[in-house]
Amino acid sequence: MVQGALVLEGGALRGMFTAGVLDVLLEKGIEFSYVNGVSAGSLNGMNYISKQRERSRDINLQFVNDKRYLGARNIVSNGGIFNFHFLFGEISEQLYPFDAREFFLSQQRFEVVATNCRTGQAEYFEKGKEAEIIKAAAASCSMPILSSMIVLNEQRYLDGGVSDPIAYRRAMGQGYQKVVAVLTRQEGFRKPQIPRALAVAYKRRYHRYPKLVSKLLKMPEHYNEMQREIAQLSAGKRMFLIRPSKPVTVARTEKDTKKLRELYEEGKREALARLPELMEYLQS
Repeated sequence: MVQGALVLEGGALRGMFTAGVLDVLLEKGIEFSYVNGVSAGSLNGMNYISKQRERSRDINLQFVNDKRYLGARNIVSNGGIFNFHFLFGEISEQLYPFDAREFFLSQQRFEVVATNCRTGQAEYFEKGKEAEIIKAAAASCSMPILSSMIVLNEQRYLDGGVSDPIAYRRAMGQGYQKVVAVLTRQEGFRKPQIPRALAVAYKRRYHRYPKLVSKLLKMPEHYNEMQREIAQLSAGKRMFLIRPSKPVTVARTEKDTKKLRELYEEGKREALARLPELMEYLQS
């Protein structure tokens, strides 16, 4: 087992890139002692820890056009545009069973990042320490406006990407000297300013949570600052990055299975191409 950290960015269905990368790591038997995931990164991380190659890929390709899984009606009837009741219920229990035994018995540490709506701060839920780690993953994936808040330990949570979109600082703070980050945006990508209409929607929807609103409005600034710092850490060999080599055109709620499959395959190609560099970094 590699004594290092694996950090997984979110991005909803852009996480198909991450799924491809992780399947290569599983194929090569590369296990990290610590993994954290934000939003879709948490779901991909769960399948990596449970050692279920291609599960993330197959679920998204099969159900992305199934209204039970993804659709606007779910916002009202199931608490979010992605239906976690269906994902963690029928899919995980019957259609594509999740190997909970492998997941919970794994010696790998695994943390999920979610945003506390009251404080606006990131909180980290660890497998083996948090009784409702599956619910924490759902909270991590609950996109603002498009999802309801998830109640966990009598607190309300939303998408971890609001407060800590790429949790590399968390990994370093845990003492890991080797940090590998799988990102879902190409080098040089920067988030644009939040449109005025969306800012107004945030303020109206979450007027009872001013600290959350503040975080939401500062998301582009925070994300872009992280990207600049990540570039410096990578240049100094403090981090190793695996990311798309070209602009990603897949939307967060992408329905085009051809584009999703291509993004998955791009993740596999990129991981295989970078594998020698990755092993050199981990062994140095």
